[in-house]
Amino acid sequence: MLEQITPLILTLNEEANIARVVERLGWAREVVVVDSGSTDATRRVLAGFGNVRCVEHAFEGHADQWNFGLAQTGIATEWVLALDADYVVSEELVAELRDLVPAPGTAGYRVGFRYCTLGKVLRGTLYPPVVALYRRNEARYVQDGHTQRVQVNGRIEPLRGVVLHDDRKPLPRWLAAQVRYARLEADLLCTKTWRELRWPDRLRKLPFVMPPLAFAYCLVATGGILDGWPGIYYAGQRAVAEAILSLVLVERRVAAAGRRGGKRA
Repeated sequence: MLEQITPLILTLNEEANIARVVERLGWAREVVVVDSGSTDATRRVLAGFGNVRCVEHAFEGHADQWNFGLAQTGIATEWVLALDADYVVSEELVAELRDLVPAPGTAGYRVGFRYCTLGKVLRGTLYPPVVALYRRNEARYVQDGHTQRVQVNGRIEPLRGVVLHDDRKPLPRWLAAQVRYARLEADLLCTKTWRELRWPDRLRKLPFVMPPLAFAYCLVATGGILDGWPGIYYAGQRAVAEAILSLVLVERRVAAAGRRGGKRA
């Protein structure tokens, strides 16, 4: 089935990751990359791969960028494999895709992940499986907090093969991204009622409850402590991300209280 699949990737200053991602896509006739105006070596790296076609499009939002890639870049295949610029396709997944025969009612496939820290594959992760392979004409993206979610019209099946989530961008860039993500996530949390939220998101609305829980879960429940310093590093990342979200939520509460106090005065 590989000849029926076009990998689609979004990039913005991904020189630390993109070569490793595209190297695993040599089986694809064409890889379409939607770049948001990279100023590092991303475009130069991509130019070294003969099966890559790079389209530049100004970034307005993750969902908008994915929808642009699906509808306006001239993808000709029926199926699309949607990949972030730090998603490395495993050899097992490529072999599974080669032999895949989708049923008529199947419109997409859910893919699991193995998380990597500084190149080391960890035993576990908080990252859930996502729908990454789907029929192009049956899919559309919507924004969901700090990330995007694809809506697929049809049955979703699981795949056994996995994708390696292997982001090697420097820590300052990771921290800056978490601040942006936390503001978007806070927007989502603040627009939903308690009943509408899943249990993890309910805990996130309670300031500074999730950071120690995330740290402990990553170390103990997922076996991260057995991965040594890379596992500890990942647990620390997840705790810091949750702490940043708590700070953003508290910041909004303080600002709201100040506005109410100003009105009473």
